[in-house]
Amino acid sequence: DYAELRDTSEEDPTEVEAAKFSLNYVKLDGNVGCMVNGAGLAMATMDMIKLSGGEPANFLDVGGTANAERVENAFRIILQDPNVKAILINIFGGIVRCDRVAQGVVDAYKNIGEIPVPIIVRLQGTNATEAKEIIDNSGLKVQSAIQLQEAADRVKEVLA
Repeated sequence: DYAELRDTSEEDPTEVEAAKFSLNYVKLDGNVGCMVNGAGLAMATMDMIKLSGGEPANFLDVGGTANAERVENAFRIILQDPNVKAILINIFGGIVRCDRVAQGVVDAYKNIGEIPVPIIVRLQGTNATEAKEIIDNSGLKVQSAIQLQEAADRVKEVLA
C-alpha cells in the first residue's frame, strides 16, 4: 500500500494538517487565500485572481461538503499563512446548497473570532439568493459577490 510509504516529514506541514481534515491544500507564494469547491473551479478562481492583479496564496478545495466545520478548518489552514492579505471563497452550489455554505461561513467566522483579513464570498447555484442574504445580513466584515469577475475585482480593491 502506497500510503504506508508516505513520509510526511518531507511535506509541507500545513498541507499535511489540511489532509487530516480532508481538505486538498497546496501552498503557493501569493497573498490571496482561496477556498473553493472543486479543482476546476479552484483553477479558474486562481486564474481570475491573477488576471485581476493578485497572486493566489494557495489552492484549497473543500470538496462537496462545505459545512461549518469544514469551512472553519479551511479558514484556520489559510490563516496560518502570514502572507495572506485577503480570502476569496468561491463556491458553486450544485450538490451543496449555497445557503448552507453561507451559514457555515458565518458560523465559522464567529467561532474563530476576528479574522484579520478581508473576506469576499461568491456563492453561485442552489439557493444562491438566500446565501447572499445570509452573508449580507450577518453583520460581519464579509463582502458578497455574484459573478466571479466581481469577486476578483473586490479582491483587487481590498488589496489596493
